[in-house]
Amino acid sequence: MQLKIMPAKKHLSAGSVPLILFLCQMIRALEVPLDLVQPPTITQQSPKDYIIDPRENIVIQCEAKGKPPPSFSWTRNGTHFDIDKDPLVTMKPGSGTLIINIMSEGKAETYEGVYQCTARNERGAAISNNIVVRPSRSPLWTKEKLEPITLRNGQSLVLPCRPPVGLPPAIIFWMDNSFQRLPQSERVSQGLNGDLYFSNVLPEDTREDYICYARFNHTQTIQQKQPISLKVISVDELNDTIAANLSDTEFYGAKSSKERPPTFLTPEGNASHKEELRGNVLSLECIAEGLPTPIIYWIKEDGTLPINRTFYRNFKKTLQIIHVSEEDSGNYQCIAKNALGAIHHTISVTIKAAPFWIMAPQNLVLSPGEDGTLICRANGNPKPRIDWLTNGVPIEIASDDPSRKIDGDTIIFSNVQERSSAVYQCNASNEYGYLLANAFVNVLAEPPRILTSANTLYQVIANRPALLDCAFFGSPLPTIEWFKGTKGSALHEDIYVLHENGTLEIPVAQKDSTGTYTCVARNKLGMAKNEVHLEIKDPTRIIKQPENAVVQRGSQVSFECKVKHDHSLIPSVLWLKDDGELPSDERFSVDKDHLVVTDVNDDDGGTYTCVANTTLDSVSASAELKVVDVPNPPFDLELTNQLDKSVQLTWTPGDDNNSPITTFIIEYEDAMHEAGLWHHQAEVSGTQTTAQLKLSPYVNYSFRVMAENSIGRSSPSEASEQYLTKAAEPDQNPMAVEGLGTEPDNLVITWKPLNGFESNGPGLQYKVSWRQKDGDDEWTSVVVANVSKYIVSGTPTFVPYLIKVQALNDVGFAPEPAVAMGHSGEDLPMVAPGNVRVSVVNSTLAEVHWDPVPLKSIRGHLQGYRIYYWKAQSSSKRSRRHIEKKILTFQGTKTHGMLPGLEPYSHYSLNVRVVNGKGEGPASPDRGFHTPEGVPSAPSSLKITNPTLDSLTLEWNPPSHPNGILTEYTLKYQPINSTHELGPLVDLKIPANKTRWILKNLNFSTRYKFYFYAQTSAGSGSQITEEAITTVDEGKTAMASRQVDIATQGWFIGLMCAVALLILILLIVCFIRRNKGGKYPVKEKEDAHADPEIQPMKEDDGTFGEYSDAEDHKPLKKGSRTPSDRTVKKEDSDDSLVDYGEGVNGQFNEDGSFIGQYSGKKEKEPAEGNESSEAPSPVNAMNSFV
Repeated sequence: MQLKIMPAKKHLSAGSVPLILFLCQMIRALEVPLDLVQPPTITQQSPKDYIIDPRENIVIQCEAKGKPPPSFSWTRNGTHFDIDKDPLVTMKPGSGTLIINIMSEGKAETYEGVYQCTARNERGAAISNNIVVRPSRSPLWTKEKLEPITLRNGQSLVLPCRPPVGLPPAIIFWMDNSFQRLPQSERVSQGLNGDLYFSNVLPEDTREDYICYARFNHTQTIQQKQPISLKVISVDELNDTIAANLSDTEFYGAKSSKERPPTFLTPEGNASHKEELRGNVLSLECIAEGLPTPIIYWIKEDGTLPINRTFYRNFKKTLQIIHVSEEDSGNYQCIAKNALGAIHHTISVTIKAAPFWIMAPQNLVLSPGEDGTLICRANGNPKPRIDWLTNGVPIEIASDDPSRKIDGDTIIFSNVQERSSAVYQCNASNEYGYLLANAFVNVLAEPPRILTSANTLYQVIANRPALLDCAFFGSPLPTIEWFKGTKGSALHEDIYVLHENGTLEIPVAQKDSTGTYTCVARNKLGMAKNEVHLEIKDPTRIIKQPENAVVQRGSQVSFECKVKHDHSLIPSVLWLKDDGELPSDERFSVDKDHLVVTDVNDDDGGTYTCVANTTLDSVSASAELKVVDVPNPPFDLELTNQLDKSVQLTWTPGDDNNSPITTFIIEYEDAMHEAGLWHHQAEVSGTQTTAQLKLSPYVNYSFRVMAENSIGRSSPSEASEQYLTKAAEPDQNPMAVEGLGTEPDNLVITWKPLNGFESNGPGLQYKVSWRQKDGDDEWTSVVVANVSKYIVSGTPTFVPYLIKVQALNDVGFAPEPAVAMGHSGEDLPMVAPGNVRVSVVNSTLAEVHWDPVPLKSIRGHLQGYRIYYWKAQSSSKRSRRHIEKKILTFQGTKTHGMLPGLEPYSHYSLNVRVVNGKGEGPASPDRGFHTPEGVPSAPSSLKITNPTLDSLTLEWNPPSHPNGILTEYTLKYQPINSTHELGPLVDLKIPANKTRWILKNLNFSTRYKFYFYAQTSAGSGSQITEEAITTVDEGKTAMASRQVDIATQGWFIGLMCAVALLILILLIVCFIRRNKGGKYPVKEKEDAHADPEIQPMKEDDGTFGEYSDAEDHKPLKKGSRTPSDRTVKKEDSDDSLVDYGEGVNGQFNEDGSFIGQYSGKKEKEPAEGNESSEAPSPVNAMNSFV
C-alpha cells in the first residue's frame, strides 16, 4: 500500500521537540543537487548594520552557490563599485567576499557606506541585503573644569556623566581612583543615561574621586571623565564654619535638611512617552529623591505585568520587559513613596514593529509545463510595503514573462518553460527597517534520485520515535513509498507517518520494528530506491537513583547511581553539581556506582546529578545535598532600655547552617565578683532576636548569646558591652542558720553567707541576734563582717535559743529575717538509768528493761540508751576469765531491748547508760543473769581406727561448745552395699565420759556409715559423720592365691589389666562430671527418705535402701573413706551478733526486739538421704567392686 505524503505537523506531538528539530533539518536539506543547473543562492553575508574595528582590515562577506558557479559584483551607495580601480580592495577567489586592506594604508572612514552584493549566472541573479559599513568610534571626553560640590546632609544630588557619543554606544559605570566600583543602593544609583543619582546625601558620601567611565567594547577601550569632588557637611560642621567666617547669614544656625516627601529626579513631570520595537527589551526608569529614601513600585494600568518576562533592576528603579510585543503597549505607572507621602508618574508605552516574516518566499523547482506560486507575506507596525524584484531589478521594469502574474504579495506561475528560470527578491519595508528574501524559480526535467546514503544503519531506543531518512530530488516532484523486508510488503499509514521531505517516522519503535526498510521515489521520468536498516536498543535506565542527603559539616556523604543499559551500547556516567562540573577537589571521588564527598563543607551543598549517556540516549537522576551544622554564633550584641533592674539585649543571628535555630541561650558574666565565670541568664525562642533581661543590683554585667538547632549549640558570641547596675540593699538573708554549742557554756551561730552577686552592694555585713526561747530577755545583737559564724559565750548548759541573721550593706538592711531555733552546748548526763531488770527468754536471748533518765539530767539531746554486757564465767567449769564487753545502742526514748547471740549455760553481767550529743552518762549498777543449757555443738573430731574382720575402733573429742552438761553420746551406723544402698540402722548410746569405743560383731569387708552426736538435758546437738570398711577375709584370699593355674596365665593378666584400665577411665569421667555438678544416680530415691530410723525396710529380705552422702555434711577429703584417715571437720552453728545488732552491735525494732525471727540451725538426722558433696574415691570404688 502506498503511503500518502502528508504534512509533518499532523502527526507531531507538542513534546516532540527533538523530532521537530530533526524534521526541520530534513526540510532545509531538500535542495537542488549542486550537479544540476540552478540559479544562485546567497549562503552567507555580513550583517545589515556592520560596525568594523578601524584598526583591522575590513572584510565584507558575500558567499553564494549555483550551477554554473555564479559571478559577483558590488554596489556602494547605490552605484557600481569597481574593485579593480582600488588597489586596497580585493575579492576572495571563488566567492564575493571583499577584503579592504587598511592596515597598510588608508583609513576606515574612507570606506564607510552602504554595500550590496550581486551573485549571477545564466539562470538568474541573487542580491544581498544592504550592508551599512561604519567604523567604531570611542571618542574622548571634552575637557571641562568641574567645581567641587558642597551640600548639606540630606540634600539630593545628580552627578552628570554625559559620555561622548560613540559607535556602538558606551557602557557606563562609576568607580574611584582605585578602580573600585562605587557602592550603590536604594539611596544611590546609576540611571540609564549614566548619571549618578543621590536621593539624599550623607556625610559618608564625601569623597574627591567620583569618576564616570565609558567602556567601548568593540575597540576594548575605556575613557574616563574628570573626577568630581563632593563634600557633605553636617549641621554641626556647617554652624561652626559659618560662625567662624560670617557674622550674619541666613545659614547660621542652619538645621539639617528636613524630612520631605518624594519628588522625581527622572523622568520629569507627571507623564512621559516611550516607544520600543517589537522583540526588543523595554526599559522604564523612575528615580526619586526624598528623605527618608523613597521606595519605587510599578503597576500597569488596565492590565498586569507579564510574570515570566518582567524583571526589576537597579533596586526596582528600572522595570524591564523582554521580548515585547504589541500587547505590552499601554500605560505604566511608577510610584515613589516614603513616610511623608507618595507621587506617581505615568509612562505611555507604544510598541512599534519593524517588518517580520509571516511567510517568506521559498525556492520553487518546476518541470516544464507545471504551475506554481511564490508567496511573500510580512507584517509590522506600521504595515510594511511589499516590493518584488527579479534578478535584482524591480519587476516593473524587468522584461516580461508570460508565465508569471503578480498579485500583491504573490507571484503566480503557469505553464512554465526553461526560460522562466530566475531569482525573485521580495522586499518588505517600513520606517523601522526592511526584510529582503531571495527565492528562485528553476525549471528542470529530472528523474528521481535519492540523496540518502545506501544501507544507512539507524539505531533507536525502544519506545521512542524512529526517523528513517529518504532525502530525494526529482522534477516533477516524485512520490515516495516505503516498504519493509525483502518481500516488499507496503507500510500502512495508520502505523507509520511519511513526511513531505521523504522521512519515514515510526512514532513508537518496538523491538519488532527492527529490520530493513526500502524507500522508493517515482515520477514520470523514472524511479529510484534505497535501503536503510533499523535496530532497536533497550533504553538506558538508572535502577538505583541517588537519594537526598542531610549531613553535618565535616562528615562524609555517598551518592549511589546504578545504571542498566543495552549490552551493545557503552555507557558513560557523569556526575554534575548544580548542572556544572564537579569541583576539582580531591575530596570528590567517583568509582563505578558511587560519588563520595569527604570532609563536607558548606559549599558542597546543592544538587548532584548522575547522567548516564550512550550514543543513543541519556538519562539522569538528581539528589539534593543539604549541609547542616551547629549555627554560627550570633553577633552585633547591643544593650538598650537600660534600667536599674532590667535591660533589653538585641543580637543578629548567625547563619543557621541549613538547620533552623530553635533556641537562643543567654549567659552573663559578673566582672566585679566572678570574672571569667559565665552563668545561665535566660532562653528565648529561635525566632526572637531580642530579650528583656532581669538584673540584680551592683553587678557588672556582660552578656553573650549562643544559638541552638537540632544539630547542637553554637560557639558563644562575642561578649556585649559591660553594664554596671546600681547598688541596693540586700533582698535576701543568709540561709541555713543554725545554733549549736560546742562547749557547755557557748552557742555557735552559723549561716551560709551571701555571695557577691547576692550582696546587691558594697560593704556586706550581718546583724546576728539571739535570746533565750523561754525567757523574757530582749534580743542581743551584734554586727559582724562578711563571715559565716559567731560564738556566744557564757551561756547556760543546753538552753534553747531563738536566733536570726540579717544581711546589710552600705545601702541598707535586707528584709526582716526568719527566726531559727538553736541550743547552747551540751554536757555529759548526770544520772544513770534506774531499776534495770533482765528477763532470760531462752539460752541465747535475754530482754532488758530500765527506767528513763529525767530530761533535765540528760543535759543535751537524748541520743538513746547503751547496754554494756559481757560473759562473766562458765557455769560448767566454774572458772572466771576476762571477756570483752559487747555494746548495743537503742535509739531515742526506748526503755527496753533484746540481747541476742548469748552463749547457753553462761553467766552474764550488764549495765545501762544514757547517751546525749556530748557522750555517755554514768553506768547503772551491774546486773547479772544466767542462760540455761542448750544443745551442744558437734563433737570436735571423729576418727575410726584399727579395722579388723568384724570390728572398728572409734575415737573422738568432745564438742567445743557443750552448752551445758553432756549426758551421753549417740552413735548410729548402717552398712552400704556395692550399689550404694543403705542397710538397717543401728542405734547405740555411749556414756558422756567416753572418748573411745570399739564396735564388734561387724561384717567383714563391709562399708559402714556412722552418725555421731552429743546430748545435754536440752537435747541432741549437731552430728558428725564418717565412713569406714572392715578388712577382707584372709581365708578367701589364700584360696584365690592357690588358683595359680588361671591367675598366672598371660591372657588372664591382660584381661584384668584391660578391665582395670576401663574402670580407671570410667572413674576419671565420673570424677570430672561430679566436679561439674553431677550427683549420685540414686539422688531421687534418697530424697524420699527423711530419716534413716524411719526408712521403710523390705520385709526380712535383707535388702538395703538407696544411699548417698548428705549435702548438709562437709565433703570428705579424697581418700577419707580409707581406714588410714578418718578425721572429719566439725560443723559450726554459732550465732553472730552481727545478725541482730545495730551497725556492728546489732539492729532492733523500736521495742528492742530482733528484726527477723531468731532461731538456731539444727543439723538434719543422720540418714535423711541428702546428697554427698563429693564423688566417690577410686579406692572405695575398687573395694565395692571386690
